[in-house]
Amino acid sequence: MNKQLIECVPNFSEGRNMDIIKQITDSIKAVEGVKLLDVDPGKATNRTVVTMVGEPENIIEAAFRAVKQASELIDMSQHSGEHPRFGATDVCPLVPVSNISMEETVEYAHKLAQRIGEELAIPVYCYENAARIEKRKNLATVRSGEYEGLEEKLKDPEWKPDFGPAIFNKSAGATAVSARDFLVAYNVNLNTTSTRRANAIAFDVRERGRVKREGDPVTGKIVKDDKGNPVYSPGSLKAVKAIGWFIEEFGVAQISMNLTNISVTPVHLAYDEVFKRAEARGIRATGSELVGLIPLNAMLDAGRYFLRKQQRSTGVSDKELIKIAVKSMGLNELYPFKPEEKIIEYMIEDKGAGKLIDMSLEAFMEETASESPAPGGGSVSAYMGAIGVALGTMVANLSSHKRGWDDRWEEFSDWAEKGKAYQERLLRLVDEDTEAFNRIMYAFRLPQKTGDDKAVRKTAIEEATKNAIMVPLSVMETALNSMEVMAAMAGSGNPNSVSDAGVGALAARACVRGAYLNVKINSAGLADRVFINDVMNKAGQIDESARKKEEDILKTVEEKL
Repeated sequence: MNKQLIECVPNFSEGRNMDIIKQITDSIKAVEGVKLLDVDPGKATNRTVVTMVGEPENIIEAAFRAVKQASELIDMSQHSGEHPRFGATDVCPLVPVSNISMEETVEYAHKLAQRIGEELAIPVYCYENAARIEKRKNLATVRSGEYEGLEEKLKDPEWKPDFGPAIFNKSAGATAVSARDFLVAYNVNLNTTSTRRANAIAFDVRERGRVKREGDPVTGKIVKDDKGNPVYSPGSLKAVKAIGWFIEEFGVAQISMNLTNISVTPVHLAYDEVFKRAEARGIRATGSELVGLIPLNAMLDAGRYFLRKQQRSTGVSDKELIKIAVKSMGLNELYPFKPEEKIIEYMIEDKGAGKLIDMSLEAFMEETASESPAPGGGSVSAYMGAIGVALGTMVANLSSHKRGWDDRWEEFSDWAEKGKAYQERLLRLVDEDTEAFNRIMYAFRLPQKTGDDKAVRKTAIEEATKNAIMVPLSVMETALNSMEVMAAMAGSGNPNSVSDAGVGALAARACVRGAYLNVKINSAGLADRVFINDVMNKAGQIDESARKKEEDILKTVEEKL
């Protein structure tokens, strides 16, 4: 899955009127491509925390609509609640989930903030990573004075909003928009019922650490700074908050952690560190639990981490990596760990999309053999390429585990990782090729009653055809590049599997040739001859390179057979 995903967690200043909350969340649900994951209203705080996830542009649209709806339905002049707040949509943080950097997420945060400020006339302040002024990084500082002090605050030039007017919006108040790191709530189970001992371990690992004492670390006098504040000895894990507690339901103590930046301290490092610190105190970490959701990459990184510790290849399927992560951290100790319910990307997956790659081999074959023109040769070519490099990946994995080759496991693991990446790209192209064909069919069905209609239709057909050429060209490039894996495995991989590397090369070559035929047939009716000449030159070069590569690989294979 290569989609860019952002999580958005807006907090609305209404936690009691379910009709208002529903109208706000309905505005989110109306945006295609956005998944509403959680709605958590609180009566005492009079505040609702909403969690949604989707591709960036869709999330920005959903967030904007929700802020707009809240500004129309919530009157801050009548609001009261225990939680600090200064706006109908009090805060609206964006969180990068997958395939998107924090820098990109900050840009989207600013884009959202600008829309809110300009289109809704709501003062907007940017905080945390999205802060445009250093002193506004801290939310507490930005929200100081809350709603009641907002009117006066806006008169101060130093508190001119980042976006929107410096004018008091009596009903909507102000909104704080940010980009922040993904927070994971993660608990480690212990074989003790002692909260005190659990807390001791929590203080060992959490970033804040524990209070410094003179002499005895438990009963000694607390060390204070020149302002009279306690001095802390930092713990071993950065970006981690932790406390020990007892869970009556399961009869065990836990280390309850908030991992506030999983790129700094991921779940697998948190688990291992707690395990080590617990063992030093005569206690065992027996397993763990994830509270809420986690990005897919965090689980895949955990699987790779534990495989590396075993000196085993990491170039295995996502399913296998997740299985290793779950087993290694005991994530199914308290209840079954279901990836489809705990991993964000799997939660929002469109299971009814009818993707070719989700079909069984038999179903794919039967669909190909049917009277429907798609899937056709392009999709089949991409699939042949995926199967071909899968064989190369298999040889790499077998080689990394070969008796007597223990010192070479990393070399072959790296090749297996490369092979897996090519597999995944070619599998995506299986569906992209059929989607490209469908776009052409859609363009041909456009109306042509008027001259304008005909012009629009002609342009649409031209653009759809160019796309239908670029997809098989991408298949050709990817399959050619994937042959490096088969070449390496034929040359230095497990000799007992050298024929598999050869078959992989044959499949990759067939993939290149098949995709080349698709480039040719789709180019036939295109008007843009400059585009066609460039594409055909490039495709011809790829085809010739693949021919030579296949020849070299098969020569190596034959010499070893």
